[in-house]
Amino acid sequence: MNSDRIAALRAQCGGPRDGALLRYSLGSALLDEGDAATARAELQRAVEFDPRYSAAWKALGKACLALHDHHGAAAAWRQGIVVASERGDQQAAKEMTVFLKRLAR
Repeated sequence: MNSDRIAALRAQCGGPRDGALLRYSLGSALLDEGDAATARAELQRAVEFDPRYSAAWKALGKACLALHDHHGAAAAWRQGIVVASERGDQQAAKEMTVFLKRLAR
């Protein structure tokens, strides 16, 4: 079922609905499928579309971590914390702070 969802999301890329939400949705679905490398690329596109999308920063960090890119994960989460704090999304900021602390161990 997730492969159908991924195909449907990919079909919309490059079209009028292409944007941060689409790329975040695609990246998250790919991450759920275990394709962290492709997920990272899509999530990177999401934050390029909207650098203030805290959920995309959080997922980008998870994709980087799945690829054993600890530096990339930490950088994504640090930026995500800044963005989440600016937007008042305290829950996301707290979650990414916890992820950073775990990564430091």
